[in-house]
Parts: sequence; C-alpha cells; structure tokens
Amino acid sequence: MDFIDLKKQQELIRKNIDNSISKVLNHGQYILGPEVRELENELSLFSKSKYVLCCSSGTDALLLGLISLGLNPNEGVIVPSFTFASTAEAVCMLGGIPFFSDVNIDTFNISENSILNCIAKAKKKGITLKGIISVGLFGQPCDIDNIIEIANANKLWVLDDAAQSFGSGYKNKISGNLCDISATSFFPAKPLGCYGDGGAFFTNNENYYKIAYSAHLHGMGSNKYEYDRIGMNGRIDTIQAAILIEKLKIFKSELIKRSELAEYYKRQFLDLGTNIKLPKVISGATSSWAQFTIRLPLNCDREDFQIKMKEKGIPTAIYYPIPIHCQKPYKKFPISSDNLQNTNLLSKCVISLPMHAYLSFEDIEYISKVAHEIINN
Repeated sequence: MDFIDLKKQQELIRKNIDNSISKVLNHGQYILGPEVRELENELSLFSKSKYVLCCSSGTDALLLGLISLGLNPNEGVIVPSFTFASTAEAVCMLGGIPFFSDVNIDTFNISENSILNCIAKAKKKGITLKGIISVGLFGQPCDIDNIIEIANANKLWVLDDAAQSFGSGYKNKISGNLCDISATSFFPAKPLGCYGDGGAFFTNNENYYKIAYSAHLHGMGSNKYEYDRIGMNGRIDTIQAAILIEKLKIFKSELIKRSELAEYYKRQFLDLGTNIKLPKVISGATSSWAQFTIRLPLNCDREDFQIKMKEKGIPTAIYYPIPIHCQKPYKKFPISSDNLQNTNLLSKCVISLPMHAYLSFEDIEYISKVAHEIINN
C-alpha cells in the first residue's frame, strides 16, 4: 500500500502525458513554451481567478505574492506556526518579520483570535504589520471571510497559501480566488502535482500580476535585458506545464473521489467507536483532502502507533512534529501572546493516513480496523 499512489494515476493518463511531452520535445520551447500559457488559461477557468502565473514552486509563488504586495524589510506578516517552513521562509527571504499565530484545534487552520493577539503584539513592539498569510492545511481553506474582515479593519492584505488546499471550495468560490493573492504548489504529492517542482500565483489584480510576471523573469521590464526591479528565476518548465494540463483534466473527478474516501474514513472510525479526533471541515467549505489527518488520544504513543501500522503494511506520515516557531532559524521571531497552545499540542498528536483518489473502500476498511485495534490494545 502506498501513502500516495502516483503510479495508478499515471497508468490512466500515461499515453496522454507521453504525447504531451513529445509535443514539447518536438517544438523545443523548453522554457515558456505554449503549454505554459495554456496551463495558465486552464487554471484561470478552473479557479475563476482572472490572472494566473505559473512558476517554479509553491515557495516561489509565495515569494512572488509578497513581492507583488510590496513587503519591505522589517515589516511584519502574521503566519501560522503549524505549517510547512515555506510559509514563514518567504517572509524572511524579503527581510520581513513573521509573527507566529496559533491554529484552531479542530481544523488545523489559523486562529482568528490568535491573529488579533499578533496584531496587539506588533503594536506593542512598534513593528508595522502589513498582512496575513492564511494556510489551507491538509486540504481545506481557512474561514477566509473572517480573516479578511480582520485584515480590512487593520489595513492588512491577505495572501492565501493554498499549497495543500488548491481545488477546495469556500462559499461558492474555488481556492485560488479567495483573497488578494493566492499561491499553490504542484509538488508531486499535492492533489494536483507535476513530476517535479512547480507552482502558481493567482490574483484578480492586474498590477499584482504584472509585478509578479516581471519578478519571475529576474525583474525584466518591457524589453529583454532591461530590468524594472530585483527579481528571481521563477519560471515553470514547459514539460511540467504539459504534464499538469493532462492531470488537470482528471482533477475534478479525483477531488470527488477524495471527498468520498474521506467520508468513508469518517464513517468507519465512527462505526468502530475509535477514540480519535477526526478532521473537521468548516461550514460552507469543501476540502481537497491533501491529507487525511487524525488526532490520536494523548495517551497513545504516536511513534509506536506508526511502527505498528507499518508492520501491517500501512504507511503514515507526521506533519509537523516541530512547529516553525520552535525551529532554530525562527526562534528569534515573535509569537502571539497565547503561546501557541494548540500548535504545540497538535505537533505531538496528529498523524496522517493514506489518502489519494485511487484508494479502495476495502483499503480504508483495513486501515481503519488496524488503527482501531492498535489504539485500543
């Protein structure tokens, strides 16, 4: 059993992918070939976001977002600590100051109360806050309307890190079109992944798009070798764009399957009466189910649970055992005044079970049964 099975997906679309790659090899435009623009157009149609810029990774998509928003050195940005490093890393790369926020215990996403605590702390420290980066952890979007309301009241922008939540929905909108700017990743293990690194930047603001476009080409202006700003090499490879075009064609059907499997997981655990906390999706939202992450009982040894699952042929993953605010490079930065209690707890008790569109219901029955027996023995 695979934690994420990319082989089964590839079997379905291998012929189409081979044909798409062959087209790139034939025309030879390996950088910014026509497939890049085609993919951007398809992603725009999918997300209903007016401007889409494909780039070299999800991290670079975040960086392009921050460049577009004009983040300057020593300005603050609120970020959750229970996330992958790139969320805070992109802020630090521009000389910004990450203010670490706690998350909600049941959704794993950034806490609105903790955002307010960060705002108060920034004022106390005399640091100018510029924005908030929300993260759709494990697949579902944040309660973005509440976050935008807080942001507007405090003259902050919102950048949505949808690296894991692209394809999710929020109140009749699709991730990529929920706030000022969104960023996603096409890392192979993501719900929509390529066969290398890739990412995308989404916005409805033409000026933000123009800045990002320039920045991802080393800051190039209207003419080659003329530069308007300091930029980066942030281009996506044409071959990766060609692969993503084919994978996007089956993405909606895979999202439906992931949702069905997640609901089946929940029913199995509820029927078994397993003493775990199941992932909760907020009202009005749908999840892309990048991961199916549960909270183990506090008296359950997580490492022992993982070993015993492996012995039964079931892979698991732990995201994220050390919160970002506890990591060596980030300890010097401020955290919100609530000391990130939920983040610290979740880092010790969450574990993710196999989740991909090609799991069978029988697989889930087996996984749930084994997990239940381990926890209750």
